[in-house]
Amino acid sequence: MHRLTDAPALHTELERIDYRTTPAYYFDTEQVTDPVVLHLLSHCPTVFGLKKAITDLLAGNLDVPLPEAAGTIEPGATVRGHVIVAPGAVIADGAFVTGPVLVCPGAVIEAGARVRDNTVVGPGCRIGFGAEVTRSLLTGGVFMKHTSFVGDSVLGLGVNIGAFVSTTGLRVTSGPVTEPATEAVCAYLDGHRVATGQTKFGAVIGDGVIVPAGTVLQPATLIGAHTVLYPKTQVGGFFPAGSQGR
Repeated sequence: MHRLTDAPALHTELERIDYRTTPAYYFDTEQVTDPVVLHLLSHCPTVFGLKKAITDLLAGNLDVPLPEAAGTIEPGATVRGHVIVAPGAVIADGAFVTGPVLVCPGAVIEAGARVRDNTVVGPGCRIGFGAEVTRSLLTGGVFMKHTSFVGDSVLGLGVNIGAFVSTTGLRVTSGPVTEPATEAVCAYLDGHRVATGQTKFGAVIGDGVIVPAGTVLQPATLIGAHTVLYPKTQVGGFFPAGSQGR
């Protein structure tokens, strides 16, 4: 039972969260069909907490039932570590998957694709030849059919990643890049730095966004739902939902 003295502190904490950093700003949870993905989106106050939530989920540290591993792993697929392939999901001949990874119902990891390191591939996603995903959440219906890279990121429903698109999780302006990273990445809202609490953070891409071929997303890029991005070499910063970005 919550004590009455807890309520004001919780209310004050929520007031400090900018709505533009919450999952609800980027993703329509009413359209999310997978219970595991819905739990992740519903229980993280900000999008910056989703990476840790995925790690905890796949390590069994969250009280969330994971689906039965009854999907299809075709002969010739390379699967290592803890990989859950849900019923109706497919890891095709020639695909590479290194766990911990959850592949949700209806998702397909195609030949030549690579998925690894604490990733949740939501229902109906298609990861094609030459595409790589790591430490990320794909909420559902994401298309990555061409050579591309998504890391340390969260992609909304129906996001389409064009050929040779890449997210970047580290800034080079802070000095020599180290591995593992030691300096937290910040996002920018209204010209102010917003701490992500993450040493690597790629992008948050809201529902229905198409990322044009050849685009490089700078660290901590935040793209609201149904934003229209025009072709450009590099994209960064914050794009309000429904806006047009050049």
